[in-house]
Amino acid sequence: MARAVTTQRKVITTAAAWIIGLAIFFPILWTVLTSFKTEAQAIADPPIWFGFDWTLENYEVVQERSNYLRFLMNSVIIAVGSTVLGLLIAIPSAWSMAFVPGKRTKDVLMWMLSTKMLPAVGVLFPIVLIARFLNLYDTHILLIVVLMLMNLPIIIWMLYTYFKEIPVDILEAARMDGASLKSEIIYVLTPMALPGIASTMLLNIILAWNEAFWTLNLTTTKAAPLTAFIASYSSPEGLFYAKLSAASTMAIAPILIMGWFSQKQLVRGLTFGAVK
Repeated sequence: MARAVTTQRKVITTAAAWIIGLAIFFPILWTVLTSFKTEAQAIADPPIWFGFDWTLENYEVVQERSNYLRFLMNSVIIAVGSTVLGLLIAIPSAWSMAFVPGKRTKDVLMWMLSTKMLPAVGVLFPIVLIARFLNLYDTHILLIVVLMLMNLPIIIWMLYTYFKEIPVDILEAARMDGASLKSEIIYVLTPMALPGIASTMLLNIILAWNEAFWTLNLTTTKAAPLTAFIASYSSPEGLFYAKLSAASTMAIAPILIMGWFSQKQLVRGLTFGAVK
């Protein structure tokens, strides 16, 4: 009886996982298919699923109209730059909270997490004024710093969770052997928490890559990433769904490929410390 109940639960869980996975994947599939349609076929009612004339015209138009590689390079610089800067700040911070906690450590962690609930538009105006005053508007460094600050609470929380799973005895042994604080973090803590740090890095790159609000409001042309590249295909003349889908496919393709090849590392990091 117990075995039958267990089997039934596995079947239900597997079916639910497939349903959720397909529901998440469907918009991506629809976008990719639409990118190979003509504009007339893209807005056809009822929708045309597979019986349409496949064409690369939308990709050719997008390539001719926009400098895709420039937008791509901006996205890479901003995503990687904000991630590296965030890790440089978050690793020492998470170490301090995990291994040298104070009376208010948990309060500080909760306060940092609560800042993520602040509507971004509430601080947009002062950030724009500061950026223009410092002559940083539409620059890589502005977006790197802003996105790093937006994602820093998540980075610290994740690293704090991973660091808490590391036995303190190992760090104490390193100190007894004469390791300095810098050596302890770089040569002892970081290698042991590498799966967690890697998954945190990958997640932050994804968050920075997909960020649209700040990139659209703090850039115009020079530092505009792929989110601005997609937005450029919404015009007063209307939405060109096929071309918009082609631009969206080109924008999400790099991060999807990266996620596909690094999924094992991401899952390993997200489950780091879950099994004793």
